[in-house]
Amino acid sequence: MAKDLRSYLSQLVEQNESQLRLVDTEVDPRFGITAYAAALAEKGDYPALLFNKVKGSNIACISNLLTSYERIALYLGCEVQDIPRVYGEKLQKPIEPVVIERSEATVKQQIIEEQDVDLSKLPIPVHNELDGGPYLSAGVMIIRDPDTGLINAGIYRHQIFNERDMGVWFLGAHHGGLIYKKYKQQGKPAPIAIALGHHPGFIMGAVSRVQGIGGEYEAAGALMGEALELVKADTSDLLVPAHAEIILEGEILPDNDHAEGPFGEWPGHYLGGGSVPTIRITKITHRNNAIFQDIVASGREHLVVGGVPRSGSIYQTVKQVVPSLKTVNVPFYSRMNCYISLRKERDSDVKKAAFAALNTEQENLRHIVVVDEDIDVFNGEEIAWAIGTRFDAERDLLIIPKWNGPGGLLPTNWEYNAEGKNTPRMSSAVVVDATKPAPPVVFPKRAVVPREQVELAELQSLRSLNAEEKGKWLP
Repeated sequence: MAKDLRSYLSQLVEQNESQLRLVDTEVDPRFGITAYAAALAEKGDYPALLFNKVKGSNIACISNLLTSYERIALYLGCEVQDIPRVYGEKLQKPIEPVVIERSEATVKQQIIEEQDVDLSKLPIPVHNELDGGPYLSAGVMIIRDPDTGLINAGIYRHQIFNERDMGVWFLGAHHGGLIYKKYKQQGKPAPIAIALGHHPGFIMGAVSRVQGIGGEYEAAGALMGEALELVKADTSDLLVPAHAEIILEGEILPDNDHAEGPFGEWPGHYLGGGSVPTIRITKITHRNNAIFQDIVASGREHLVVGGVPRSGSIYQTVKQVVPSLKTVNVPFYSRMNCYISLRKERDSDVKKAAFAALNTEQENLRHIVVVDEDIDVFNGEEIAWAIGTRFDAERDLLIIPKWNGPGGLLPTNWEYNAEGKNTPRMSSAVVVDATKPAPPVVFPKRAVVPREQVELAELQSLRSLNAEEKGKWLP
């Protein structure tokens, strides 16, 4: 059986049933879905949430699914600390997709023709307080380059305007935006499809840093560990995931822009927006008992989904210039930071690694912290300890003026005034060298319990005190 969203949910539940929880009371798509995720986050709890009764829809909604590194490691089949390496290595071995017959494609089980299209019947959330309306946050938009014939896939934000129309917001050099402009210059609509609900490998393949236009289907196959199965769309020559939960088919209109926003983006602020192209949906196909997939916008899931692919890409780039690299982490709590651990063989390794990372993720990285191989970059406490004990600001801090921007999603890339108007500006990046001096310099040893003794500790023998022991030692 081909891997898809449902196979991953089964894998997740098999590992630990508490990781998927059913919300069986009716919720309003306006803040009701994200309210559950926010309430649980305040308690430090991040289960996947399956909403069975969303007001106005007969389709279930899954949200908060990819909120931890452990869930990423589950589908990659590795340990958390190995995610960047495994992710990057898998992308180096792309797997070509395969096309199957329509009769075998589960996403063709139910068909909604153009006259019956009504996006309001999907459980599309309004995520945050000041959002301009409902948004697709986990839809993978598929578009074909008219010059090369290559198919590109990526996640963009889509505000729902009415029953049939939605926007698409392209930022900077997004490949989807570059392809759309080719159609627009010809005065032609751009055929598109939007896939909703699939295996995490497909979702993250769509946001991976693939060189050039196209290649996301192959990246998805690599991350899933098998060829992605495709089927021909009904209204165009596009090939779409055969086992997605829902496929929206339509076209980007060439001269029909629409005001969009605001929308709470991943940095946790409201930026972007303006006028965006309009997508008109002309057909919907979906599975029986379809599950609409949502990513909690500007929440932890948004950061994990965006951060992990970047860690994998940065790992591969840095490894090429500093072979002694151990691992990297773009932490889910701050995608503007990147932590790099390495075995420093020469002092120049730090700057080489830092600039390789910055050039891989130019738009978003602001702070690079380089540490020694004994520091766990997935542990913020260890990063802070390394900065406190191995970093001297006078000699170990490198400020790079005017690195990011102008403008974009980071609030520091804008100038603000009392009238509430924003002016785009450039902002700086920094490199923090929290490493020990390179050999042959001798640096003080770290105080640790011998590893062989730690491994001998019989943790399974631990228990609570019984009544007699409480009476013996406790007042």
